[in-house]
Amino acid sequence: MCPVAFPNLPDAPDPATAGGPAVRAAVGLEPGRLSDLLAAALEGGGPALMPVPAGTPDARVGELLAAMRPSSVLTPAGESPLEGGLPAAPGTALVVTTSGSTGAPKGVELSAGALRASARASVARIGARRGDSWLCVLPAGHISGLQVMLRALATGTEAAHAPFSVEGVLAAAERLHPHVSLVPTQLRRLVAAGADLSVFGVILLGGAAADPGLLAEARAAGGRVVTTYGMSETCGGCLYDGVPLDGVGVGIDAPGPDGSGRVLLSGPTLLTRYRTAPGAAAVPGPDTAADGSRVLRTNDLGRWDGERLAVLGRMDEVINTGGHKVVPGQVNALIAADPAVAESVVVGRPDPEWGERVCAVVVPADPGAPPALEHLRAVVRDRLPAYAAPRELEVLDRLPMLESGKPDLVALRRG
Repeated sequence: MCPVAFPNLPDAPDPATAGGPAVRAAVGLEPGRLSDLLAAALEGGGPALMPVPAGTPDARVGELLAAMRPSSVLTPAGESPLEGGLPAAPGTALVVTTSGSTGAPKGVELSAGALRASARASVARIGARRGDSWLCVLPAGHISGLQVMLRALATGTEAAHAPFSVEGVLAAAERLHPHVSLVPTQLRRLVAAGADLSVFGVILLGGAAADPGLLAEARAAGGRVVTTYGMSETCGGCLYDGVPLDGVGVGIDAPGPDGSGRVLLSGPTLLTRYRTAPGAAAVPGPDTAADGSRVLRTNDLGRWDGERLAVLGRMDEVINTGGHKVVPGQVNALIAADPAVAESVVVGRPDPEWGERVCAVVVPADPGAPPALEHLRAVVRDRLPAYAAPRELEVLDRLPMLESGKPDLVALRRG
């Protein structure tokens, strides 16, 4: 399927002949204002945009500004220049901050061309038409929310924004019949409420691994659900239902006996470079292959059969227990499919004897009848080696979540 050309996303200036743009940080702005700034940056009519996610503590905002060195900061009160501003790479339209709350901040510089390619490929794959509505219930400062804005621009509209609640989202969907991006927790709450999901166009589901049982329930409720895989470095989702979007290449680095290894990505949606704090070590960007193509070495473990990618988990989340390596995603897929489990995450926690122990953190389907540890161990041992079975079970009313909608793994590992 060929990318669709939309007149409101014009081709960017040639990066080879254009100087690097200044970077404007945006703090505390309404989503609609962010959408206008993003559109201007795409068209070369304004500085590169660096949104600071809503709700970011003031101390963290200060850290981000000091590390990312934008030339100015725009707030609802106005725009103020900053000293020591560092221009972005030529062609940059968007700088997305990443690394979470525990690491040194870094920025992902995304060109107008990469963002445009991502939006065009996305709307082409799902069959979105010009004039279609989009509903954004994800944080506007993260790549997930920004991508909803981009897809809306690509179809000649502007995304409608609403904080997530079952009632509010369904009311908006009845009115707009929009395409929407959700994380699994949000979709699960809609399903649990008995929602008629046919009121949405396409539901793009990302941010975390999706339980097959949840997908089946959502589709039975009328939802046209498409799972997505991607990251800030790929302008968001670049594989839909495991199949690469047009132009995206997939490979596996040094596959093991089972075919799994580090996921490699290439294509027009890759970041230009990372932006790091003064004095911090440079973070390598995409490699250049022998044929001149740019290749991103992700931190994800996966298997590629030539048509579809199966993501097994992050390589830095692999649990080393008693000398055995356990992929949390494989264990969690089995636990999440158990009828007694509503939501779950598998993490490694420090253990004086085993180095790390496999811990299952679950939200029970019935709070009055949570699953037992021995039951979940048996579920896992039926499909995986015994060392992969959880040695600890923690039952919670609700999983701790980051603003992006992903489980807070740092908090979960601490216990």
